Amino acid sequence: MNNARYLWKRIPPAIKSANAELGAVWSVGQRIWQRDFPGIYTSISAHQWTETIQPIMEALRDATRKRAFGLVSQAYTSIVADDFAAFVGLPVEEAVKGVLEQGWQADFATRMVMPKKPGVLEASFNRFFTSSEPAPVPPIPNEQQLARLTDYVAFLEN
Repeated sequence: MNNARYLWKRIPPAIKSANAELGAVWSVGQRIWQRDFPGIYTSISAHQWTETIQPIMEALRDATRKRAFGLVSQAYTSIVADDFAAFVGLPVEEAVKGVLEQGWQADFATRMVMPKKPGVLEASFNRFFTSSEPAPVPPIPNEQQLARLTDYVAFLEN
């Protein structure tokens, strides 16, 4: 992303103003730089891309959605359905339907989504994207975590 920022600074203003698509690509890049997931989806859908750029933007949108799903599953025990839908760039109904198909839980009374933690995601999770990532690392039992934490604290005290 740093290279993209420096490239944008080196492009002459005349070229920037002459090519609207270049400015739209930079708008998407800015949202990525800011880690503004809803803004990424909005920037991608706000522009009519040419045939050469369209597949790239679709791949970027899918990769961003995949990353968002993974981040939510790692970071949240529950999240408001509206926030989740914005984070993954889908309408609320479609986002909730998709997570239910993946084995996540949703409470319609409170409008909350409860993700599964990584390592227990179903193979059908590929409905939204294909994955070539290695299998997740198995979790460490609580006793081992406590023993490791005790070792660190003992080390720091000495």
